[in-house]
Amino acid sequence: MNFTLHQLKVFLKICDKQSITKASEELHLTQPAVSIQLRNFQDQFPIPLTEVVGRKLYVTDFGREIAEVANRILNEVDAINYKMLSYGGELAGRLRISVVSTGKYVMPYFLSAFMRENPRVDLVMDVTNKSRVVESIEQNEVDFALVSVLPDHLELNTVDLMSNVLYLVGNPQYFREVKINTKTAQMNIPLIFREEGSATRAAMEGYIKKREIEIGKKIELTSNEAVKQAVLAGLGCSIMPLIGIKNELKNGNLTTYPTKGLPITTRWNMIWPKAKKHSPVALAFLDFLKTEKETIIQEDFKWLEAYR
Repeated sequence: MNFTLHQLKVFLKICDKQSITKASEELHLTQPAVSIQLRNFQDQFPIPLTEVVGRKLYVTDFGREIAEVANRILNEVDAINYKMLSYGGELAGRLRISVVSTGKYVMPYFLSAFMRENPRVDLVMDVTNKSRVVESIEQNEVDFALVSVLPDHLELNTVDLMSNVLYLVGNPQYFREVKINTKTAQMNIPLIFREEGSATRAAMEGYIKKREIEIGKKIELTSNEAVKQAVLAGLGCSIMPLIGIKNELKNGNLTTYPTKGLPITTRWNMIWPKAKKHSPVALAFLDFLKTEKETIIQEDFKWLEAYR
């Protein structure tokens, strides 16, 4: 068997994207080049790695097993490179972080200076839903995760990063045209929710239940960005984290609506299992946060104080 590391990388990307076209785009290669690499890799196995059904590519069970081995091989190769750099006195390795979708507006600010100071550190940041973030911690797939609601079934260490402030938010024109009667606990307006399992949705539903608020039409969207665009378009209003709408608030495209019981304030926490054995890179990042966290908050998130 005579496969190359490049073939392994190409095959893993095909497995991840389930598409030659998407894999070629991610790898910055032409589609024929990716197809040739897949064919050359496949020629070394008597069992199909992939199959095409109805013009769609699928990875076979055997292909998935080979992908798992390929991933381990490439990780070991990376480990060799990182060890070589480390012996040369440089901090080197991979930092893996899983982040809930709204956390993408937070985590990069706590990473940027660290990554600039350590050019030999590679970053993998997965932005996904809450259930997948918790799963990544349970399966020991990442060094850290960023959440605004702590999973209560895990024994965790935490670093409290900063507050997460949620207000009732809408298009200014929308608020001028509708009436929200907070005295009688009625919101006879379309209210836009995140999907089930979202921490933002849980905070929103908790507020509505606690205050026994009657709502009108209920709209459900599956990402914070989709909710923001719907609110901008005047489809309804929503209880949203301000962290993701800084520019829209500044430009006057969105505004907060004064409502009794709001804002809701939760905390952004970086978490990891108590039994986790951190790599030198992960330990260095924790040390960085201890010394730089407050400076980052003051420089990049001071604007939030106006809404507290």
